[in-house]
Amino acid sequence: MACYGLNARSQENVSKNFIRLYSDSIIHAQKIRLRPDIGGNLVLRADSKRIPIGQVQFFNNEDGFYANTKKLNIFNQVSFAERIIDGKINLYQEVVYDAVPVEVDYYRFRNRRSQSVGTRLYFNKGLSDVNKVNYSNLTLAMADNARSLDLLKSYRNSMRTGTAMYVTAGAALIASAVTFLSGSGFKHNGNMFGNRPSFEDKNYTGSFLLMGLGAGLGIGGYFVQASGARNIERAVEVYNQK
Repeated sequence: MACYGLNARSQENVSKNFIRLYSDSIIHAQKIRLRPDIGGNLVLRADSKRIPIGQVQFFNNEDGFYANTKKLNIFNQVSFAERIIDGKINLYQEVVYDAVPVEVDYYRFRNRRSQSVGTRLYFNKGLSDVNKVNYSNLTLAMADNARSLDLLKSYRNSMRTGTAMYVTAGAALIASAVTFLSGSGFKHNGNMFGNRPSFEDKNYTGSFLLMGLGAGLGIGGYFVQASGARNIERAVEVYNQK
């Protein structure tokens, strides 16, 4: 019974920690660590075995499940995204890792859990390569779920509204700067040491109003988009409940 218990725990650990390569090969290990090699290049180590990081499609260890996003990056630069929703559609969020001394044994990930949605969110179905999260890609993936499509439309409308607010905010700030500069003037106070320039008394109320309007629209645009961005996760969760 004791031998059976030890063997069962060993099998459980093996099934939990694995690396999947782009060649569809699976490597199981007791420990999977991301660490630099002698040349300073990042590699994965499955126990004592070195795995070239560019060959890795997915890996799972005690920190989470990660997907390689290199096919979506310029020059195929390797980066990883952590799975934050698991289901028929998996949602991933890109993470960065902090370099720590080699003696610590591996590079530990630091999550970016911001509410903003952009190119750092990815998704896939099953074990297919991840794709970027955007309205067009998700609409195709969720075409068979009307509720998810409605949430995606709300997300798109929020993004458009927020963008329009950003553009208007920029125009207001530019107008504020123009009116401020065009309305400024100098007068010279003469004295024995020469002329000393100073601002004439002008009414800059309009400039400050435009500046406040621009700032308000910019902040409002951020919150509109941040609120709408949450519909991405809602759409995925609704789809996975089907």
